[in-house]
Amino acid sequence: MKILITGTAGFIGFHLTNRLLADGHDVLGVDNINDYYDVKLKKDRLAFAGIDSDKLQENTPQVSEKNPRYSFVKADLVNRDVMNNLFETEKPDVVVNLAAQAGVRYSLEYPQTYIDSNITGFLNILEGCRHHGVEHLIYASSSSVYGANTNLPFSTEDRVDNPVSLYAASKKSNELMAHTYSHLFDIPTTGLRFFTVYGPWGRPDMALFIFTKAMIEGKKIDVYNFGKMSRDFTYVDDIVEGITRLIPKSPAKSKENKAPYRLFNIGYGSPVKLMDFIHEIEENLGVEADKNLMAIQPGDVPKTWAEVENLFELTDFKPQVSVKEGVKNFIDWYKEYYDVN
Repeated sequence: MKILITGTAGFIGFHLTNRLLADGHDVLGVDNINDYYDVKLKKDRLAFAGIDSDKLQENTPQVSEKNPRYSFVKADLVNRDVMNNLFETEKPDVVVNLAAQAGVRYSLEYPQTYIDSNITGFLNILEGCRHHGVEHLIYASSSSVYGANTNLPFSTEDRVDNPVSLYAASKKSNELMAHTYSHLFDIPTTGLRFFTVYGPWGRPDMALFIFTKAMIEGKKIDVYNFGKMSRDFTYVDDIVEGITRLIPKSPAKSKENKAPYRLFNIGYGSPVKLMDFIHEIEENLGVEADKNLMAIQPGDVPKTWAEVENLFELTDFKPQVSVKEGVKNFIDWYKEYYDVN
């Protein structure tokens, strides 16, 4: 297949790109390489797959120096003409949309960015799929859409009408937009509500990265809700395996579903207490964290827990990597990448 992946300089996009190339697919990667977090990390991810960021020309695909089946283009999803041209010239069979402005807390300060990237950008993806015969669109939603929902575990059958951040609202909007396009234009779409993804090459704004860096540097870590938080932590390789198995399984119309549309939670399926997660970091670093216990932040929820049995049944795969193993893998990578003794 020829697969268009947006957000390939990002965390999950990086891992998915390398997996699909290893599986023999042709991949076109798209990313605007913005400065939401360390651009060097994004460029190093691209370099790992053979893309020299110093040679990039805006809106022009560059072929990987390591793999001729991989091309990357620095482009912004918000640019309608550029995206339409990419679909027209590259003709992808499948699209995996992982590009988005991420971060719950960041959305409190920069709301317009979320409308541009997550709404307008996604509309341009849907339009590309509509006009160029894409066989399957898989797109990133988020567990944050559950907002103030108190039913546990979180199920895709639950109502999600109470978002507590603009980021969550933008992701719920993506689901609604995808359903509309599936219904009107028969575009097979699969939305994935990601639950706290972590692992090597992870995002610097996520808890594991923040805690590890601070503890190595002998600084305090901010622990919200006084540590009384739980998250359905999911290792990135398990996420990638799930996406990979979903790619050929596009949804179809049925008596129950009038549109080729579906939603899944994608997570480990079991919550871990934040303090236990921190303990694993302490064990791997051999230091005890100096914790600054704080009240819960606006936009945060105390607990997430994914109901994932329907995804497991369709893909015949359950996540394999425990928090103990996953945290160790991340810290081993962190020490090597940042040359920490």
